[in-house]
Amino acid sequence: MAVLSGFKQFILRGNVVDMAVGVVIGAAFATVVSAFTKDLLTPLIAALVGKPDFSAIKFTVHGSEFAVGDFVNAAVAFLLVAAAVYFFVVTPVNALIARMHRGDAPASPTSKKCPECLSEIPIEARRCAHCGQPVMAQAA
Repeated sequence: MAVLSGFKQFILRGNVVDMAVGVVIGAAFATVVSAFTKDLLTPLIAALVGKPDFSAIKFTVHGSEFAVGDFVNAAVAFLLVAAAVYFFVVTPVNALIARMHRGDAPASPTSKKCPECLSEIPIEARRCAHCGQPVMAQAA
């Protein structure tokens, strides 16, 4: 029973559930982008270039067929997914994080270096604990 309890805690941990949701949404999003590329973007570009479909672009060398059009479709789909992720996920998250940290002031130092032995000592220390050298206390 303890094994199942540990497994339940592992599965219900936030990051595992978030990752599972992300994978499912990512797969659905990739399907949508692939359909957009195949059904809308490819015919639009093909109308401008004059080819009816990129997947029909292929050549043969010594009996081996190279489907260049399928690669072009996959590359366009990848670029669309990457652009969508960047502009709709990365950029807003970076802006949100920057907004959250905008008011944070840098922490004041709590230590200083001894001028003699270069050890870290408390900022208010008048003598180094490592070498015994007198040091000036910093004015507040």
